[in-house]
Amino acid sequence: MLQPIIAGVIGALTGFASSFALVIAGLIAVGASPAEAASGLLVLCIAQAVLAGLLSWRFRLPLSFAWSTPGAALLVAAEGTTGSYGAAVGAFLVCGLLIVVSGLWPWLGRAMTRIPMPLAGAMLAGILFPICIAPVTAVVEEPLLAAPVVLVWLLLVRWLPRWAVPAAMLVAIVGVVISAGGEWMRDASLAPALTLTAPVLDPLVIVSLGVPLYIVTMAGQNVPGFAVLTTLGFRGVPARTVLAASGAATVLTAPFGGYALNLAAITAALMAGPDSHPEPARRWVAPVAGGVTYVLLGLGAGVATALVAAAPPILIIAVAGLALFGAFSTGIVSAFEAPETRLTAAVTLIVVASGVVVLGIGSAFWGLVVGALVMLVTARRSTVVLTPTEESP
Repeated sequence: MLQPIIAGVIGALTGFASSFALVIAGLIAVGASPAEAASGLLVLCIAQAVLAGLLSWRFRLPLSFAWSTPGAALLVAAEGTTGSYGAAVGAFLVCGLLIVVSGLWPWLGRAMTRIPMPLAGAMLAGILFPICIAPVTAVVEEPLLAAPVVLVWLLLVRWLPRWAVPAAMLVAIVGVVISAGGEWMRDASLAPALTLTAPVLDPLVIVSLGVPLYIVTMAGQNVPGFAVLTTLGFRGVPARTVLAASGAATVLTAPFGGYALNLAAITAALMAGPDSHPEPARRWVAPVAGGVTYVLLGLGAGVATALVAAAPPILIIAVAGLALFGAFSTGIVSAFEAPETRLTAAVTLIVVASGVVVLGIGSAFWGLVVGALVMLVTARRSTVVLTPTEESP
C-alpha cells in the first residue's frame, strides 16, 4: 500500500501548491475578508477529502476531487462585480445546485457535454487570458520577486514538469517572506476556523457568476476528469453519483466559502495512473491518502491567506498564470481547431477577455451569448462542432 499512498500525497501536494493562492485571491476578489477566504480554502480541502475518501472506498475506484481552478480564475476576473460576498456565496450555492441537477437529470449532463467546442474553449481561454499574461506583467513590475519564479518554472518544465508549478510557488513564498520580514505573520491565524456567510440570491450575480462558474466547472474540470479516468481504463465510473455528490458538497460548503467542487483532472492522472500502482484495483487508496493530505494542508489556511495578503497581488496572479498555461492552451486549441468556427471562437474569446460588465452581468456570460449569436449567423448546420459525448454522465 505504500506506493499508492505516496502517489496520493504527491498528488495532493502538487494540486494544493499549484493553485491554493489562486483560490484565496479569487475569494478575496469577490468580496471575502481574509478570514472568510481562509475558511473557503479550509472547507474545500475538507470537502474534497471526504468526497475522495467515501466514494473511492465505496466504489473501489481512484476518484479524486478538487476545487475548480478555472472557477477560481473566474472569481478573480469577476472582481468588483458581485457587490457583496453574500451575493457571491449565493452564486456558489446555485452552481452547486446545477451540478446536482446535472447528476440527477441526465439530459442536463449530456447538454453540458454538447456545448460547442468553439464556445466552451474560447470562454475558458478568455477567462484565463488576463491571468496567463500576469507573469509578463509581474516580471516588469516586480522583477526581483517575479523573475526567479519564472526562471525556476521554465527550467523545471524542461526537466521535472510535474514539480514546475509547486517549485515556482515555493520560490515566490520565499521571496515574499524575505521581502516582508516578520510583518505578514501578525495577521496569520494558526488556529483553523470556518466562517459562516449567509447567501444572498442576487439574480444578476447568479447570471454573471453562478452560471459561468457552473459551465467552466463542468466543461473545464468534470468532463476532462471523466475523460482521464476513461483513458486510464476505469470505465465503470458512477458519473451520476460523482456529480450529485460533488454538487451537494458545493451546496453544503458554499456558506463557508466552498465555491465549486468537482472531479479532479490533473491530479487524477497522478493518482489513477500506473505510477500509483501497477494493479488498477489498488489505486483507490491514492485518493484516500491524498484527501488526508489535503486536510492537513487545509489546517494551515490562515497562514496561507496571510502570506497571500502580504504578497504583491501581481505576483500571486503570476504564479497562478504559470499553473494555468496548460488549461489555457487546451482552451485555445479546442476553440480554434475547426477553421469554419474560428470567427465564433475569436469573438467569444475577445468578449470574455474584455472584462466588460453590461446590466450588472459579467463578460463570461456575454461572451457565450455573443458567441452563440455569431455561430448561429455564420455557421452551417453541418459544420457546428460539438464536444465529445463519450464522457457524458
